[in-house]
Amino acid sequence: MKALRRAYEPLFRNVLYPLYESGLMRRGTLRYLAEYERNQWLPAERIQALQWEKLQTLIAHCWERVPFYRDHWGRAGMSDPAEIRSLQDYARLPVLTKRDLREDFERLKADGYCDRLLYKTTGGSTGEPVTIGYTRESYERRTAVMLRGYGWAGAPLGRHVLFLWGHDPDGQSLKERLHHTAFNRRILNAYVMGEHNMAAYADAIDLDRPKTLVGYVSPLVRLAKWLDAHGRRVHAPETLICAAEPLYPHHRALLERVFGCRVHNTYGCREVMLIASECDACEGLHVNADHLHVELGDPVYDTGHAVPREVLITDLHNYGMPLMRYANGDIATEKHGNCACGRGLPLLASVDGRRMDALRTPEGHFVGEFLEFLVFATPGIVRFQAAQHSIETIEVTLVRGDGFEASSLEILRERFRETCGDSTRLNFHFADDIALTPTGKLRVAISTLSCSAATALTHAFEWIARSGIEPVVMGVV
Repeated sequence: MKALRRAYEPLFRNVLYPLYESGLMRRGTLRYLAEYERNQWLPAERIQALQWEKLQTLIAHCWERVPFYRDHWGRAGMSDPAEIRSLQDYARLPVLTKRDLREDFERLKADGYCDRLLYKTTGGSTGEPVTIGYTRESYERRTAVMLRGYGWAGAPLGRHVLFLWGHDPDGQSLKERLHHTAFNRRILNAYVMGEHNMAAYADAIDLDRPKTLVGYVSPLVRLAKWLDAHGRRVHAPETLICAAEPLYPHHRALLERVFGCRVHNTYGCREVMLIASECDACEGLHVNADHLHVELGDPVYDTGHAVPREVLITDLHNYGMPLMRYANGDIATEKHGNCACGRGLPLLASVDGRRMDALRTPEGHFVGEFLEFLVFATPGIVRFQAAQHSIETIEVTLVRGDGFEASSLEILRERFRETCGDSTRLNFHFADDIALTPTGKLRVAISTLSCSAATALTHAFEWIARSGIEPVVMGVV
């Protein structure tokens, strides 16, 4: 069996997949993959120039053929695409929001492309599901970029991979089952994970013995905590890839210790697929700047040492329904400097979550990651979720396990007060479990505060003004 698996990976990558993708399906995925494989080693300046060339062409196309952008940019004072002479000029154009996508869906389609678009709808875990259209070329390029990024992280084409994912394998069609089998991957359903069946997930890993384990952060962390608490050791994959949720340093340390392998982080969204991924150096997430234009726009809050900003995305190859400066709702932090791997692609230091889920104090301090660290550093807590509906109070729901002590809550309150002050209080509640989102993820933090009205943001923006911070264009600063 081992010999068969070793032989299958190169056979699939070099023979079977090219026959299927390029021959049978007549898609350009592998041609685009070869292009992106070459691009990644270009100097940063050349990648920036390539990106700007693509963006200029797309801006002119949008002005000429997309009714929404002619009006959207025209209201902002633009009268000719030639006015956009640099990325800094582009960064002054108005942002595209989810509300725009819902309300102006038809006017966002380019003239002549309406009957040639493919469509997908986001999961809507934040309460804002949207449908987007995209071209066949855009889909093929997205697939190529995904293959490149997962290859960096240890899951090249044909690699035997086990997914802990928000997907029900029992609901798959025969076509889907054959597809996953051909790609040498198996899926475990993260939807149904609970304390009663954790051993079954551990057994599945031992039975399948994957080279690479891929999953959402929260179920991987939950499984790692269970394994650690029960002294269970499972088959160690060569690498573990995290996706779909923020990966914090204490998560990475736990996963590497329990699973005994290197952990890689990835970042994507359903609207454009893979945005960034870590390579073997793990010095940050390489942004796919030869495929997307990613900006880090307005600062969302002040952490005191780094400034998470709103993520704005432009898909450089979707000419059918272009997403120009699209705010997908995420926040991230830039990393300056170059990666030791030698790739010229810019870096993100971290992906910090959803803008709407930023917990904060009246002074403008972000408390989400710190609160998570405090809670999970407390013995006997299996899972938690923090919800903020007023600036003065954070409601914390806890799922207790072995080793929990009531006195731990007072210790948590005191440590939180010492760091964040007396202006925000923690209220604790207990539950048997915490439901996952419809896409199988755990929302650790939920905020229903109005970003425009919250006192916290007022203070944060005052700090920003004092600091003289300007929006960041990835790969330029």
